[in-house]
Amino acid sequence: MKLSVATNFQPDLVEGLAGLPVLELYGKLRQDAVGGGRAPYQLAPISRAGLAAHVRHAASKGIAFNYLLNASCLGNREMTRRGQRELEALLGWVCEVGARSVTVATPYVLKLIKTRFPQLQVRVSLFAGVDRVRKAQMWEELGADCIVLDSLLVNRELATLASIRKAVRCELELLANNNCLQACALSPMHMNAMAHASQAGHETNGFLIDWCYLKCTAAKLEAPVNYIRSEWIRPEDLHIYEGLGYERFKLVERDIPTPVMLRRVRAYAARRYDGNLLDLVQPYAFREEQADDRYYKRGLRAKLRFLLQHVLRPGLANPKRMLLLKRLADVRSMVTPVEGDPPVVVDNRALDGFMDRFQKQGCRDRDCEECGWCHRFAERAVRIDPAQRERAGEAYDALFASLEGGSMWRWGGGAAAGPPPACASAACGGCGGA
Repeated sequence: MKLSVATNFQPDLVEGLAGLPVLELYGKLRQDAVGGGRAPYQLAPISRAGLAAHVRHAASKGIAFNYLLNASCLGNREMTRRGQRELEALLGWVCEVGARSVTVATPYVLKLIKTRFPQLQVRVSLFAGVDRVRKAQMWEELGADCIVLDSLLVNRELATLASIRKAVRCELELLANNNCLQACALSPMHMNAMAHASQAGHETNGFLIDWCYLKCTAAKLEAPVNYIRSEWIRPEDLHIYEGLGYERFKLVERDIPTPVMLRRVRAYAARRYDGNLLDLVQPYAFREEQADDRYYKRGLRAKLRFLLQHVLRPGLANPKRMLLLKRLADVRSMVTPVEGDPPVVVDNRALDGFMDRFQKQGCRDRDCEECGWCHRFAERAVRIDPAQRERAGEAYDALFASLEGGSMWRWGGGAAAGPPPACASAACGGCGGA
């Protein structure tokens, strides 16, 4: 087993990984010329000097570092003089700090790196959508040293995984503990949204209302089968994938405290976890009062800067309507609780035997509702607190009404700025034009 682990850039994470089968850490600056797979507000702030020090610390413990250049879209800037200068400057710095490899999502950037920075190993991101033999072969022909397969499309397709492994010589890696919806139609939009949010110089300057993530989370609360109808690989089931020739597994997320990340790594290293599967696969609802380091604790000036950059952007959205996000944050323990009993539990032990069906047949050509396999496991494994579920559902409904109906983007309560006539119904009682 070789694990690629997301870093929060904390020294105690490096120390805590000692003795575990960790090949590398991966991460990036909040914003750079390329961008990546997370919006800036989702990541701990790290300076260039801080990142370089973290790379050296990891190297001293025998852990390599992979710098992410995994934006799914660069807005064609890579085909301009300025874009070329920025790319070369960024890659030169990545080499200087001691990163051994980079992860990319676009073929041209891979070829650029292989031509101009041959000392770097290049990994193909999950965002490239590799899910079949010929696509993997094409990336290998372009020079890829390793490919992270698209977990949304292949983690339940064992025959496909076996075929890809036989067809290419380069290394292959599987994302083990993500919990997006399997074969999610929102995925391309989501990847592009995060790419542009994390690109230095983009007109949004880090601002992102993550509609795709919000839709995904709401769908799980509405239909609990979606907690099961996902792409995660349980620690207990790693041996199935190892039997197909896979030994590299990637663990997320980059925005979680060290104790949570270490619990995840230890569970996968031990190939067993007794408890709530969401402890391992769900985004973490971080609360600042639990912070014990300077990266997560924010002083008054830092809090104001965060609000101005990521929330109070009147040129992009109505600040008043942005309060709907705060309402949702007040019930964010529906995602992952930070204290007390969790309102959503997916009993990992109740999922024993879940992979039996997939060793016989995948999901790509099946109607999930007709199959019913995931539904049966959801009935036995998923528990949701009904009161919390109702509160969260109401918060999501109000937010989506504003985002999709348009009031999030309009100003004031007057007729000129109010809801369109189609919404101006006495039965609505919704946004009121705010």
